[in-house]
Amino acid sequence: MRIDDPWYDSLSTGGPRPGCPPTPGAVPPPRDRSGPVRPGTREVYLTVQRGAAFHEVRGRYRRFVWPAGAAFLVWYLTYVVLAVSAPGLMARPVAGVLNVAMVAGLAQFASTFLLTWLYARHARLRRDRLAFELRWKTQDMVRGVRAVAREGAR
Repeated sequence: MRIDDPWYDSLSTGGPRPGCPPTPGAVPPPRDRSGPVRPGTREVYLTVQRGAAFHEVRGRYRRFVWPAGAAFLVWYLTYVVLAVSAPGLMARPVAGVLNVAMVAGLAQFASTFLLTWLYARHARLRRDRLAFELRWKTQDMVRGVRAVAREGAR
């Protein structure tokens, strides 16, 4: 990438370099989000977070991710440990020039794709509907709070 590229400053650093004039079409620096929260929205999100639907979505997520992550980590570490501690086993031919280490390495790739597919399938079948319902409910609650705040300001 060229340094004089107009997108360089705005995308990589969030804005122009200090002491340099802003590039044409540069993205303004991000706003400070640590300021005051709109009245009532914090309570809405805390209420949702304490609700049963939120805990159900989080529980379904955790019940899949922790065992799947642990199984994948054990599988990966087993491969690494065997490669280091059992070179004779890993060098055993399976078919032609293909040995156990190559098969296990290719199985690492296959298991990564399988785990990704299983995660996406689990999310689609077990969490997405509940999460979207929770999202719409939260947005409706925030709109209601903002409407009340607007009416109170008048």
